[in-house]
Amino acid sequence: MRQRQFEELYGEVWNQLDQQLIRMREKNESDDEQLISDYEHHEFAAFPTEYKKVCNHYALAKSRHYSPALVTRLHQLVLSGHQQLYKSDRSWFRQSLVFIAFGFPKALRRNARYFYLALSIFLLPGTVAGYFTYHDPVMIYSIMNDKQVGSMEYMYDPQNRKPGRDMERSSETNVQMFGYYIMHNISIGFRTFAGGMLLGIGTVFSLFFNGIMLGGVSGHLSHAPYGLVFWPFVAGHGAFELTAIVISGAAGLILAAALIAPGSMSRRAALRKSAPASLQLIMGAAFMLVIAAFIEAFWSPSSFSPGVRFGVAGVLWFLVLLYFLFGGRNHES
Repeated sequence: MRQRQFEELYGEVWNQLDQQLIRMREKNESDDEQLISDYEHHEFAAFPTEYKKVCNHYALAKSRHYSPALVTRLHQLVLSGHQQLYKSDRSWFRQSLVFIAFGFPKALRRNARYFYLALSIFLLPGTVAGYFTYHDPVMIYSIMNDKQVGSMEYMYDPQNRKPGRDMERSSETNVQMFGYYIMHNISIGFRTFAGGMLLGIGTVFSLFFNGIMLGGVSGHLSHAPYGLVFWPFVAGHGAFELTAIVISGAAGLILAAALIAPGSMSRRAALRKSAPASLQLIMGAAFMLVIAAFIEAFWSPSSFSPGVRFGVAGVLWFLVLLYFLFGGRNHES
């Protein structure tokens, strides 16, 4: 194919990519939310495919020894596209860090009423269950069956060389347990969140059920000999895990509120309006659950004294509280 035919055939593709790169650079330098939204929904979706085409055209132009001017033009397009691809990756990572540092705590404060409602649904039944199982050890069998109680007691028996693990998982490494805790924790958080789509019934049930289970277990295991193992074990990761479960519930309740009381909007429109706030909370909760899994796998079963582990737990609870109270305050809009 002659160079003129090549240019006539693909020139429009090069011009489109050139214009796309200009708009992408404008997006990177702009704070205009509409411009950024247009880029994210339209420009980026088409960019990789168009970029690959031009890379192929550049290779063909070099192999066919077309004019230096054409080869240089295509080289500049390929180089600019490469820079934009990597800039997009860095931008995504930077935006994720900004969200965790500032956006997440701000989102929780904006939706504090849902958080406190979820906390009540979780904490009140848990407190009642804990009270009764502590004062009457037989009450635990109203919550769990014999096998579950036996497994739970084995996990926190002082004779267990690997506290927090039942007999089925006693041979697994800390890394394996880390993966297990991630899947287990996030599954609980996601079910609690997704239950909001059932008019909130699933979210309320999940919070209520987990509150009773955790409260009942805590009350039962507070007695000797289990309490000396149980409380130092759970204290460290509890700051992240329990808070994240409640935040997942708050995210689900936001969806439920849009469905139950959409106001003057249709339910679909109300759901669409509330979805961003709900998704912000569940994404932040997922991040917290990963941290909780890491602590539970590598720190909670450590051989440090209970005093040291309680001290670390106190620091973690304090940091979580400070984070949600003051995180992003200097960036409030």
